[in-house]
Amino acid sequence: MPTPTSNGHASRLQIQEPRTMSPLPPSSSPIAFKEQQGRPPPTAHQTIAGKLFRNLFKGLLFSQLTLISLLVIVLTIRGLISASSHHFHPKKWYPPLLASVAVSGVASLAWQCIFIYNPSRAVRATFWLSPILTCSVGILLVLIGSAVDAGIGSVFVLFAITQSLYGCWITTRFEYTDKILSLATAFPPARTREVVCLSITVSLVYSGFLLTGIGGATSTRTSLDLLFISVILISLACTMQVLKNVQQVAISRARYVNFAHGEEMDAWDAFRITMKHLVGSICIGSTLVPIVVFIRGSIRSVNLMSGSSDEVMYSGADCFSSIANKLITLGNRWGFVHVGTYDKGFVEASSDTWNKFRSTSGLEKLIDSDLTSSFCFLSAVSVGAVSSLTAGIWMLLIHKDYALEVTLYAFMIGYFVGRVALAWVQACVLAYYVAYSEDPHSVRFDGTIPHRIQRLQMLSAHRDNRELEMGREREEDTYNNC
Repeated sequence: MPTPTSNGHASRLQIQEPRTMSPLPPSSSPIAFKEQQGRPPPTAHQTIAGKLFRNLFKGLLFSQLTLISLLVIVLTIRGLISASSHHFHPKKWYPPLLASVAVSGVASLAWQCIFIYNPSRAVRATFWLSPILTCSVGILLVLIGSAVDAGIGSVFVLFAITQSLYGCWITTRFEYTDKILSLATAFPPARTREVVCLSITVSLVYSGFLLTGIGGATSTRTSLDLLFISVILISLACTMQVLKNVQQVAISRARYVNFAHGEEMDAWDAFRITMKHLVGSICIGSTLVPIVVFIRGSIRSVNLMSGSSDEVMYSGADCFSSIANKLITLGNRWGFVHVGTYDKGFVEASSDTWNKFRSTSGLEKLIDSDLTSSFCFLSAVSVGAVSSLTAGIWMLLIHKDYALEVTLYAFMIGYFVGRVALAWVQACVLAYYVAYSEDPHSVRFDGTIPHRIQRLQMLSAHRDNRELEMGREREEDTYNNC
């Protein structure tokens, strides 16, 4: 992305420009491996099974891309041939969707420009704009008229309300989020813009290509065609996830080199190395991370609802917490930094990075409450909503029968394009945290993280004391009543 010339928080708190570094052993600087060998240094503990799994997942990725491409081509040709014999109108179905794809690309680029110009306002705007746009999509679906449309529209409205409540709950974290985003993204690696633009372009072209196959299947609309559409949408989600994480690994590698060693690394070189050597590990991570996030999020929700008033519920919540703590070491997005930098297997990289977080007092809790992932998620939801409103309103005016499916397709595509577009932001923050955990006392880091950890520890101690006092008051009330 364009390198910002000024940044409010970064200019006051920290400068991440290249600096002259003290001599380091050759093995301690990952950039040396990039220059000497053209790939990250392989770890000594790579097993045959690990290499087998990496090659297996890499093979699965390219196999599904090939098979899906053939399926899309066949469905597109069949759809064009049979369009005249069915009640399907390609000239009415394709333009709204293809226009929404283009809108998602423009919206993603525009949102990044807003973020680069003023990260603080971009963060706050995301948390109030996303619920409004999501609610608008829900209202649009309700206006279509059928019971199914109204039901799905109600889900969108409920999702918007949930976003609003979440935004109110995390308001106190905005100041720290502004600072950490400003510090991590103040000076992106050289040629980051080229990597991001290429990723967005690929995501747009691939999405448009898959839409032709979905349109071909929609033209006949048999039970088998519904299965084909489902397979194409799953392929879209998986491929976009991998594309996002490829960019994340490449840019976090280049950013980590700067944070940890004060050296500069070209983002395009990191991207090339990532595509050549690390796709297998990225595919494994792209599979594990969503599963772990979903399970861990469900466990945390159960813990919040259980409270601590019932002993059985409390013991169950404690058991669930142990499971969640174990799962996070098997697969987390911070592991992508070590995948790119040291060519580790994804599970090993996830375990090493999380154990580093745990070795620094208060850092694990701080990272657990980080809002970067929420910011990127809601930004992508906003892009998806803009895209779906474009296609949905257009289709509602010209062909109401297809309004629901076209709106949902546009939302999915817009969401995934938005995630790909903002992967570089999350990559910079991941690299910042991982580099800090490995050397918290480095002169390249200011007091932002230590001050936040101290603040969280004070709030936690205050909360514990309050709960203790409330417990004593309940015991006294019980005793007096007896």
